[in-house]
Amino acid sequence: MRVFSVVAATVWMAAGLQADTKKLSQEQRREIVRGLTAEWATAKIVLPVSKKPLPFDSLGGWDEEAWMNENYRNGPAARPGDMVQITKVEVDEDKIKIEINDGSKEGSFWDRVQIGTGNQTAPVTRPKTNAMAGASIEIKFPDSIGDTDATGVKKILAKVLDFDKHTAVESYIDSLPEPVREAIKAKKAIVGMDREQVLMALGTPVSKSRETKEDVDYEDFIYGKPPGIMRFVKFAGAKVVSVQEYYAGINGSTMDNAGPIK
Repeated sequence: MRVFSVVAATVWMAAGLQADTKKLSQEQRREIVRGLTAEWATAKIVLPVSKKPLPFDSLGGWDEEAWMNENYRNGPAARPGDMVQITKVEVDEDKIKIEINDGSKEGSFWDRVQIGTGNQTAPVTRPKTNAMAGASIEIKFPDSIGDTDATGVKKILAKVLDFDKHTAVESYIDSLPEPVREAIKAKKAIVGMDREQVLMALGTPVSKSRETKEDVDYEDFIYGKPPGIMRFVKFAGAKVVSVQEYYAGINGSTMDNAGPIK
């Protein structure tokens, strides 16, 4: 009887150790969340709006008829070529839920972007997309997610989402009005652009300044340092209202209309 108890305990401990090796670690959760949240992608097929997460197989397959029926009922969240962004990721032992453009919640998803695992989430800032609404996808694994990481999840979703950043940015630029599109290609800022478009055209500013006048919030993106050409891109609210260039000397002297930055 004692021998049986020892053997049983040994088997139980071995089984426990084996189960632990399959158990999802907190570091793995964090890597998947960090690696996917706020990532850009281009829709390769129609992504329907759905009240429940759209089921997806860990081998990269999905029920095309079920997705099509959801599209007939609720309309598309994004069409092929639309640029979307992952706004929330939830990781469980045997499934990964991904919200795109704030899922299928009503209202504007721009105000409620979240990052985190489980109940621990926090807001993040993200740029606009040209998709019409949000969707959510749930990748279901047969047993556990195993050693899957963020790169692995992107490969699983490769048939429906293209995570190549060059492709996504090109798709976004192509969707813009021609004057904005040409300005970005020429690395210029023009009146009417929003912040994300200015960042795409000119990159990160050297500094910023803010002020409020008559209940309007103004912000300047400042590019360049003296001595040399400096560019001031002024926003009123979300849009550019003026673009000014000066040549700034070492002694602080300036000259208007210095011309475009080479």
